[in-house]
Amino acid sequence: MKKYTNTGNKDTRSGFGDGLTELGKSNPNVVALCADLTGSLKMGDFEKNHPERFFQVGIAEANMMGIAAGMTIGGKIPFTGTFANFSTGRVYDQIRQSIAYSDKNVKICASHAGLTLGEDGATHQILEDIGLMKMLPGMTVINTCDYNQTKAATIAIAEHHGPVYLRFGRPKVANFTPEDQEFKVGKAVMLNEGKDVTIIATGHLVWEALQAAEQLEEQGVSAEVINIHTIKPLDEAAILASVGKTGCVVTAEEHNFLGGLGESVARTLVQNHPAPQEFVATMDTFGESGTPEQLMEKYGLNAAAIVKAAEKVMKRK
Repeated sequence: MKKYTNTGNKDTRSGFGDGLTELGKSNPNVVALCADLTGSLKMGDFEKNHPERFFQVGIAEANMMGIAAGMTIGGKIPFTGTFANFSTGRVYDQIRQSIAYSDKNVKICASHAGLTLGEDGATHQILEDIGLMKMLPGMTVINTCDYNQTKAATIAIAEHHGPVYLRFGRPKVANFTPEDQEFKVGKAVMLNEGKDVTIIATGHLVWEALQAAEQLEEQGVSAEVINIHTIKPLDEAAILASVGKTGCVVTAEEHNFLGGLGESVARTLVQNHPAPQEFVATMDTFGESGTPEQLMEKYGLNAAAIVKAAEKVMKRK
């Protein structure tokens, strides 16, 4: 199995902030809007260097979406920044009507997604945002796995025309993807080839999937690991090629199993190549307050849970 090295834990939100800073220098049409969370979204450097292109909207997320939609009419490329809960659930009507329906070129950038928001608790830990956003016609949905990939995705979506939902997190996590990677919207990344089971992961669960694959290898199990950073449009060809070879699949995500990556994979398989599937995700529940590590352990979102799911799904072949 190919070994991946953690070059040092870094938070994905800093990848967004650094990517946005680079865009500010290279693309004069990029503007940034924030809902009173500049520090949390790491947008301070953009504000400092391009104050004329930074708009502090305050705690008025719905207004922020409307303003962003209007800015696109003049050729600007707005990047909105707030927590994932406030980027989706709080403003869903505005996104649907003003951005998605009108096909506006707005980049909705959402930090502090999932359980790893941690101690702020269930009211802030949105676990249904991928489902909300992928159901909107024309909306691209991206969920990155580490600092380097988040930075690359932030830069790449500026060149992608149409509304985008970019989801990332709060804590420092393993940084293991290449610094000079080319981010291709809608193109899965093969991390490890295998023949016994396919593990398809997204976001913070990608590193856990790699750790699970190492543990499975010690048991003599060859696991194929795929990083699905773009949940919509989904790289169905990559999924079908892998599951066609292994005959079973585990999906892993920091999201409710209803409406997330797992459901998109299941639909693809049902329509093209039915195969056993197990879900590593939250099971129709809200989160609670705790450290990210405690919550990922309690809700079964780690390497141990992926190993257990792989052992179970292989018996169903």
